[in-house]
Amino acid sequence: MKTKELREKSNAELIKDKSKLVKDLNEMRFKKVISVLENPLKMRTIRREIARINTILYEREIEKIRSGNLNTGENK
Repeated sequence: MKTKELREKSNAELIKDKSKLVKDLNEMRFKKVISVLENPLKMRTIRREIARINTILYEREIEKIRSGNLNTGENK
């Protein structure tokens, strides 16, 4: 999924997508130990997708903190 599409989603949707991707990644890791994966590069794309979601969530958290500091007048 493109970053632009991810940014349009709410935090709840992103967290839901992230948990699904983590579950998929864990299943793929388990299958990798037991047998050969059909598409081992999919693990890379899943890891990168999780990283994109984490980055967007972190950016939103930082923005929330910054806007809170600006409203109270606490500039550090």
